[in-house]
Amino acid sequence: MLRLTDIILPLNHSETDLEEAILAKLNIPKTELQSFEMFKRGYDARNNNNIQLIYTLDCRIANENDLLAKFANDQHVRPTPDMRYKFVAQAPSEVTDRPVVVGLGPCGLFAALILAQMGFKPIVLERGKAVRERTKDTFGFWRKKPLNPESNVQFGEGGAGTFSDGKLYSQVKDRKFYGRKVLKEFVDAGAPEEIMYVSKPHIGTFKLVNMVEKMREQIISLGGEIRFSTRVEKLDIAGDTIQGLHLNNDEYLACKQVILAVGHSARDTFQALYDQGVYIEAKPFSVGFRIEHEQSMIDQCRFGENAGNPILGAADYKLVHHCHNGRTVYSFCMCPGGTVVAAASEPGRVVTNGMSQYSRHERNANSAIVVGITPEQDYPDHPLAGIDLQRSLEELAFKVGGENYHAPAQLIGDFLKGQSSAELGEVKPSYTPGITLTDLRKVVPDFVSEAIQEAIPAFNRQIKGFAKHDGLLTGVETRTSSPICIKRGKGYESVNIKGLYPAGEGAGYAGGIWSAGIDGIRVAEAVALAHSQATPLNHD
Repeated sequence: MLRLTDIILPLNHSETDLEEAILAKLNIPKTELQSFEMFKRGYDARNNNNIQLIYTLDCRIANENDLLAKFANDQHVRPTPDMRYKFVAQAPSEVTDRPVVVGLGPCGLFAALILAQMGFKPIVLERGKAVRERTKDTFGFWRKKPLNPESNVQFGEGGAGTFSDGKLYSQVKDRKFYGRKVLKEFVDAGAPEEIMYVSKPHIGTFKLVNMVEKMREQIISLGGEIRFSTRVEKLDIAGDTIQGLHLNNDEYLACKQVILAVGHSARDTFQALYDQGVYIEAKPFSVGFRIEHEQSMIDQCRFGENAGNPILGAADYKLVHHCHNGRTVYSFCMCPGGTVVAAASEPGRVVTNGMSQYSRHERNANSAIVVGITPEQDYPDHPLAGIDLQRSLEELAFKVGGENYHAPAQLIGDFLKGQSSAELGEVKPSYTPGITLTDLRKVVPDFVSEAIQEAIPAFNRQIKGFAKHDGLLTGVETRTSSPICIKRGKGYESVNIKGLYPAGEGAGYAGGIWSAGIDGIRVAEAVALAHSQATPLNHD
């Protein structure tokens, strides 16, 4: 097959226009085009009244080799790469040393799934609950029931990504097309087929719940075992090698290979690993607020007269500003037509996140507006000092919010003027359990508020209305990424503990559902190839 890239057509083109564009591009008669399918569809909305769709198409054509020779100097006509996933190893029918996966977020889910599909019958340990029980606990907390520190937005089957927009895109390099494997498994589990070809696919929380359950069932059907409410308390290390895991204070599990996919909020686990000598470094992350506007305003600014077009859906944005104080402010985890959610996982602390359903039909758009911070500049004293900084800000937010898990909030206009807010305007807060209007400068360092104060008017020049007075800021956003990196070396093993495989977002190697799934596949392959009972598979 041939892959054609940058096929550009108007937003409202007809069904036959794609075929005609292929024929025109290749200068061939219709009889030579046997079939074609969409690999990717994006859009260019820089001129919002003349939005264009951009296609990548895979075409089956007679005399393909002749056409490749003819277009040898055209980078937009190339052979379609082989994107089929190929297993790297196969386990015997009976596996005596079963690999262990710690954490059942996106990374752990895919690590376990790939190992199960190769026959290794993994054991999965998840400190939280199964996804439906976890959903009840999370929604209960949002309705002012007590916080369950082991079952919330951060902990439980599906990971933090379950209560998000379900975004499935990233800037991660993916030369082996692991991302296609992630998408295909999601589709097989019930995700919409369109995630295979739209440029910015998303799923939404309610669909993710069903999908996670189906993927869990597949792992179990292939001989895997999943243990919920099972916390890893301590590693059993002999010399520099894993021997087993101590669980729930009084249980022990012997094992030789452990994939550590615990997510970015497993702070007690990070401390326990550090105390046992696992090599950990501090890494950059970001802090700031959630910002809310009416979605209709964002749609109008981005799409103009095309706002509401079903192909475009709810508009998103991506914004960056480099400040005079040397800091960078950027939008993160933008959730069109979504809600701001309470994402606390520890008592006495408030932290926000964003979430959308598949429809993206809620009234408000929200995103994190955050300021980058670095270990060298902001927390140089200890590898875990970033966690201490996160906790201190979340404790301030809890106190200023009223010590009842209400989040501190402020109108954008008042924030820019440096005055507390007294009443809401047209933008209604979506955060539950509730908000407390205040001055958000009370909950973040001065350099953070100064940088955001400079950035919002700059963003307003890109999206008219972004700095509108009654837009809403809600604090705090601290869990943009893991504040630590559990260093790994060749073969994805920890640099100083053999048999330990740090993986995913918590270990510092992913940022979101898609990249975490990809990292889970990579690490699962490394574990399979290193397994004493594995038979490597050669696909040359």
